[in-house]
This record gives sequence, C-alpha cells and structure tokens, in this order.
Amino acid sequence: MQLTVVNSENKKVGAIDVRDEVFGGRVNTDLMWESVVHANAAGRRGTHATKNRANVSGSGKKPWKQKGTGRARVGSVRNPLWRHGGTVFGPEPRSYDFKLSRKVERGALRAALTQKMKDGEVIVVDALTAGEAKTKAAAELLERLGVTGKAVLVDVAADEMLSRSVRNIPGVSLVASTALTARDVIDARSVVTTRGALEKLQEALA
Repeated sequence: MQLTVVNSENKKVGAIDVRDEVFGGRVNTDLMWESVVHANAAGRRGTHATKNRANVSGSGKKPWKQKGTGRARVGSVRNPLWRHGGTVFGPEPRSYDFKLSRKVERGALRAALTQKMKDGEVIVVDALTAGEAKTKAAAELLERLGVTGKAVLVDVAADEMLSRSVRNIPGVSLVASTALTARDVIDARSVVTTRGALEKLQEALA
C-alpha cells in the first residue's frame, strides 16, 4: 500500500510505502474494544465515597441499657439500621485501572490505523508546525488539508506552538506517536500524521 504525502498547502510532495504485513491484515475489532474499555476505565476518577458508621456524626454512647427496657438492644445511634446511620458496604475511593498487555495495546492500535487507512481517513503530511500560537492559523491549516470534525494530529514530538494553537479547536488534539492509543484513532474522524510519525508507528507495530 502506498499513501500520498502532502505539504501544508495540501500539495503532493511525495509518497510513503506502508507495509501490508503491518497495516494490510484483518481488522481485529475485539482488540480495539479491549483497548477502549481499558482507556475509559483508566480515565475514571474513582473518587466516590459514602460515610460508614465510623464517619457519620453522632454520639458513641449506648442509647439505653442492654436489658430490662423491652426495646431491641442497640449499641450506637450510628447503627446502619437507624436513620442517619452509616452506610454498609458503600462505594470507596479506588482506581478502576487494570493491566492490559502491551501486545493487546499494539494490536488494537494497528487495527484502528488499518481501518482508518482502508476508509481513506489518514492524511500524511511532511511536517506539522506552526509559526505562532494562534487558533486561526491552526484552523486554516486543517481547512487546507480538508479536515472537518474530530481529528487527531500525530507527530514524532508534539510541537509546542501547534499544541497551543489547536487546544481551542473542539475535537482536535495533538499527540506524540509514542503516546497514541487506539481510542485516540477510533474517536477521530480524521488522522493527520507526519511522515516521520507514521514510520515510527510502522516500526513499533511491526
């Protein structure tokens, strides 16, 4: 497979060969699903919490003596059975992240990029740079490249000026090739990558 390389004016300046053994196989949707679930779980805050009987306000004194009153025995007004008492087995702060093998992550990213290439939604440019940190300049660059809607820009190392230029454009993000995930690719309508970043990805996913 061969992809066209364009410049910032969307004019052809060359081509890049994409190996079929890397991006020409079957799209494994199961790996993509696992990777997205993992990314969503890792992004959860997990700050939910409820107060148990040790945390709710109230006296620790025994309300009445154990025997002789005819009432049910009770040791504290913070008893979970009582109104305003503590919560039993309520949610506690925790991390939802879990371990996903590197092989699965790579396979998911390979499958996501393969699907985008088959759909013709991968744009390869010679460079992704911005002379100044202005949203207007970044928006004009994307317009010249024919990019609309959500997009992920991929470079070997994220350019600081361009990163500041695109951060105010809804749905557009700049990601380094080493930090790119399958969810980034799946969530975007278009993938704009530099020639160098695509070569790095091809080496890593081979």
